[in-house]
Amino acid sequence: MWREIRSRESGQLRPRSFSSRLRSNRVSSISLSNFKEVVSPHRGAVNSLQVDLTEGRYLLSGASDGSAAVIDIQCASEFEGGGLIARHRSMFVVDKQHQQGHKYAVSSAVWYPIDTGLFVTGSYDNFIKVWDTNTTQVVMHFKMPGKVYRTAMSTLATSHMLIATGTEDVQVRLCDIASGAFAHTLSGHRDGIMAVEWSKSSEWVLITGGCDGAIRFWDIRRAGCFLLLDQSKSQLGRRTPLLSHVTLSKASTSRANNNGLSAMTSGQQRKVLRNGKKQPSTGKMPMQATGSVKQRLYPGMLSSQDRATAHYGAVTALKATDDGTYLFSAGSDSRLRLWDMDSGCNTLVNFETVRLQTSRAIQIAVTPDSSLVFVPCMTTVKAFDAWTGHTSMSLRGHYEYVNCCWFNADDQELYTGGNDRQILVWSPSKMVSHEDNCSKNGKDPTHDEDNWSD
Repeated sequence: MWREIRSRESGQLRPRSFSSRLRSNRVSSISLSNFKEVVSPHRGAVNSLQVDLTEGRYLLSGASDGSAAVIDIQCASEFEGGGLIARHRSMFVVDKQHQQGHKYAVSSAVWYPIDTGLFVTGSYDNFIKVWDTNTTQVVMHFKMPGKVYRTAMSTLATSHMLIATGTEDVQVRLCDIASGAFAHTLSGHRDGIMAVEWSKSSEWVLITGGCDGAIRFWDIRRAGCFLLLDQSKSQLGRRTPLLSHVTLSKASTSRANNNGLSAMTSGQQRKVLRNGKKQPSTGKMPMQATGSVKQRLYPGMLSSQDRATAHYGAVTALKATDDGTYLFSAGSDSRLRLWDMDSGCNTLVNFETVRLQTSRAIQIAVTPDSSLVFVPCMTTVKAFDAWTGHTSMSLRGHYEYVNCCWFNADDQELYTGGNDRQILVWSPSKMVSHEDNCSKNGKDPTHDEDNWSD
């Protein structure tokens, strides 16, 4: 690290490169924190975690006992071990005892993207509720046709306030906070929907994963999905850079045109190239075109008839990278896949063998630079290299199955929750300063000064 600092001071290393290297080094050294502890207020399995996107300060959690809690992860409630261990307790909890609380397990809890004044919870009691954080009261609720598995709100949206919901019903429903009603439904899946994710490049694109093994892309302004991922459609590794791709396309097009011209007779070439314009053809239409015309359907309607699958089982998790170019998916077939969102191809990254939960939705996390993906694998959380598929690290600390994880990019910390009702903090190794060493040795650094009056 000191070598990089000296390179930065001398100007050999650019500020952005220095920042990315420092973050990567911190992420690669994360382990179970020995100086920060979250006291879980839940009496059931923790199903959902999210740190607010505005301040990066408040952790929202939802659990199987029907409770949701907000925890301040920056300001500690108390200290232990001589002030070395910071304990963070919940600021408030809404549970079954609350007059407007959920009756059954809270499966999903998400913040309103642009303000911590609202948060949304989804439950197995078939309700989605919008809460006022300051008053801890429900300001709006939506009755769904079945259990709610996942909810999501777009971080880019400026034209809508829609909550995308995945339930045990086959239709995706969009709940509008502005009007308090359902905006519309998206039909195409043949079974329940366990995963929903908004695109990071467009506020109108929604991605859903169903128990039928399909991953569908929707433009919510139009009917039907416009892309259905197929695990047999693949490309090897990363896509080619845009500039070289355009250059190759132009070269291949000009080569094809030259080959086509060379195949023509001299009379045909004169006819095509006369005055620099192609002359209109006066010939008759081919015989094949005179037959019955095939009915043309809207692409979304065509894709609803397609039976392509992304997994050999239910799709249990979806996570898009921050740059909006790639998508991670996990399934009940214990497979993790990386997809190119532009082409819709499977990148064929061979992630090492994992064991994933098959009966419930899980929550995976990705680092901002898309280099690592954190996946709950039974009682451990594994970090995979996104481009090689190798296991970078295995985080062991939970006593039972892990259900969810959230990566906080501000502090490079990972939060995980599981069936053992615990919320664990995984943080980089803390740099020990001279003041910390003095305090550990029982010395006050302010008294370790020369007394010039002696």
